[in-house]
Amino acid sequence: MIEFGLLSHVGLRREHNEDTFYGDSELGLWLVADGMGGHEFGEVASAMARDAIVREVRAGANLSTAIQRADEELIDHSRQRSDALPMGTTVAAVRVQRDRFEVAWVGDSRAYLWNGRLQQLSQDHSYVQELIEQGAITAEQARSHPHRNVVTQALGVTDPDNLRVETISGELKPGMQLLLCSDGLTEEVDDSEIERTLSRSDLSAQECVDQLIVAALDGGGSDNVTVVLVRRH
Repeated sequence: MIEFGLLSHVGLRREHNEDTFYGDSELGLWLVADGMGGHEFGEVASAMARDAIVREVRAGANLSTAIQRADEELIDHSRQRSDALPMGTTVAAVRVQRDRFEVAWVGDSRAYLWNGRLQQLSQDHSYVQELIEQGAITAEQARSHPHRNVVTQALGVTDPDNLRVETISGELKPGMQLLLCSDGLTEEVDDSEIERTLSRSDLSAQECVDQLIVAALDGGGSDNVTVVLVRRH
């Protein structure tokens, strides 16, 4: 049995919420998308990506193909607009089928697995992640780096030929949890606090999500924050 919780909050410093999310246990699909490009453009980009991915998965496409098609649609849409401003979105999505899961992502929205401890499944497509991999900075330094919000891959911005939809799959055993979130959570809440929250067996999935949103707001709420938690019983 799958239990899940989801919530999005505009944060304390933004006027509009450019994040979006989706959750459907019958389809076995959950996702978080973090739109970029300013009000309207970011909101439209994340919503368009969500709708395209849901439609493609319903039609039988795998997660990677669905995300690729969302990128193509967003780029087509941008070309038809006369505005010079690009519109893009990150995405982190999970598909659960029976006792298997597949996670796919583009950008710096993240996917974590909790199995008694927290493990980050996704690797950010970001400038600071590239610096970490080069050994130029540490993960701790990346948290306060001035360019930490610069993503190197995004739907609607990255040409489909160059898009790297990364995937990871595994077994989802009873007691395991999958967390998807926008960077509004990870900017304000460190992994140890996320782990502590997910470890609380007295909380429902929705209560865990609510607590993480509150923690992000308590931490400063500098961005829109969206959290989706999928728990297998």
